[in-house]
Amino acid sequence: MSTAPAGPDVNDARRWLVLALVGVAQLTVVLDATIVNIALPSAQTDLGFDDDNRQWVVTAYALAFGSLLLLGGRIGDLFGRKQAFVVGLVGFAAASALGGAAGSFGVLVAARALQGVFGALLAPAALAILSVTFTDPAERGKAFGIYGAIAGVGAGIGLLLGGILTDALSWRWCLYVNLLFAIPVAVASVSIIRAHHRDRTAGGHRRGIDLPGALTATVGLFALVFGVSNAETNGWGDTLTIVALVIAPIVLSAFVLVERRAAEPLLPLRVVLDPARGGSYFAIAVFGIVLFGVFLFLTYFLQQNLRYTPTEAGLAFMPMNLTIIVVSGLTAGVLLPRFGPRPLIIGGLVLAAIGAAWFALRIDGDAGYAGAVLPGLLVIGVGGGFLFPTTFSTATLGVQERDTGVASAMLNTAQQVGGSIGIALLSTLFASAVDGYAADHPGPAVGAESVLHGYTTVFWWAAGLTFLGAVVAAVLVRTSREELASAPPVEGAGAGAH
Repeated sequence: MSTAPAGPDVNDARRWLVLALVGVAQLTVVLDATIVNIALPSAQTDLGFDDDNRQWVVTAYALAFGSLLLLGGRIGDLFGRKQAFVVGLVGFAAASALGGAAGSFGVLVAARALQGVFGALLAPAALAILSVTFTDPAERGKAFGIYGAIAGVGAGIGLLLGGILTDALSWRWCLYVNLLFAIPVAVASVSIIRAHHRDRTAGGHRRGIDLPGALTATVGLFALVFGVSNAETNGWGDTLTIVALVIAPIVLSAFVLVERRAAEPLLPLRVVLDPARGGSYFAIAVFGIVLFGVFLFLTYFLQQNLRYTPTEAGLAFMPMNLTIIVVSGLTAGVLLPRFGPRPLIIGGLVLAAIGAAWFALRIDGDAGYAGAVLPGLLVIGVGGGFLFPTTFSTATLGVQERDTGVASAMLNTAQQVGGSIGIALLSTLFASAVDGYAADHPGPAVGAESVLHGYTTVFWWAAGLTFLGAVVAAVLVRTSREELASAPPVEGAGAGAH
């Protein structure tokens, strides 16, 4: 194996091709969290599964993805992030093909779980590759601005693409389309992305996997995501919900104890205890609550109340996506170097809270898109444009090269778990609000009125939780712009062995 140079070859034009490849890969993973949502009614009619089971088409992906991200990040560190990236892409494509060809509900759910498994290998490897490719502060800001924008708009693009494919072709193409992204990127990555030195001990031996840490992290995250997902359909008082949510904090606490004593921990605590990185993980988790909640309930409102088609509903989110792209570029290139991460993280969460509050105040029986929906989407888009490039840049800044995979995985884990908890919590609050309003206001129009009351309730909750998150972030994040600029680059960045 050749010796890696001390830094990146700034004349190597491949670094921008690397950004393009990992950007497309990240888009594939992120949009798959929502692209199937719009296709669910068609898939349900085709395969004949009932309403009680349809949530598992979405939950199977979230469970596998969220619970295995930390392990996937460490596997990339140990066996090579390029290898993990390519294997993740090929596996994701194969799982998507299996899901698209599914002839039964069981095969579809299994395929979605496999997508989550390979996504957990792919996503942290993608961000880690980017972290060790761009170390020049100016270029790093541009690269993470683009990457953060892709991560921010992916879910919205998933809604639009899912609507178009379902209307024009079939729900199956919401899965088949991943092959058009994943296979070309995998092929190109073999020759374009440079391999890095695998994580080894001082004696030159490959480091082992922290099996106790892997077991407790996977079980704890699985129990947490499963508990909140099960609550969405069966309620917080359901036995499985209670058992899972009791097990989750116990096992995750055991994980922390294991990591404190492990010689080669799955998640070195130094990664999360850094104020800038810890604050980034927390902020993206909180933003996931409002973002995924907005996508879910505004999709319902647009299709059920405003009678939009799936394609029209997807298009309705495009102003927010475009705002995230524009503001992300401004944030990465100008605002982050000038102000540092703290005001951008706090400001992004405050704007997200204001956007959610706008929906709570404006959505009613007479609401239209231009007056009630568009302004809130634009405000949340500005908040996301502040948050995504800031958190993606600071989440891996200054870590040792052998920790970049797990640092990347933590950001993805925070976003996925935050979104899953947000959807389950807000869905439960929505159902309770609808039932309570219907019981207290009997009448011929109570159905429509109770649903609108449900929307108002969940958007107020989203606003409150996000504003509380901004307050906590103000306490956690203390990194200044000077500290950000002087942070050491990732060790061993740049080229590695081919």
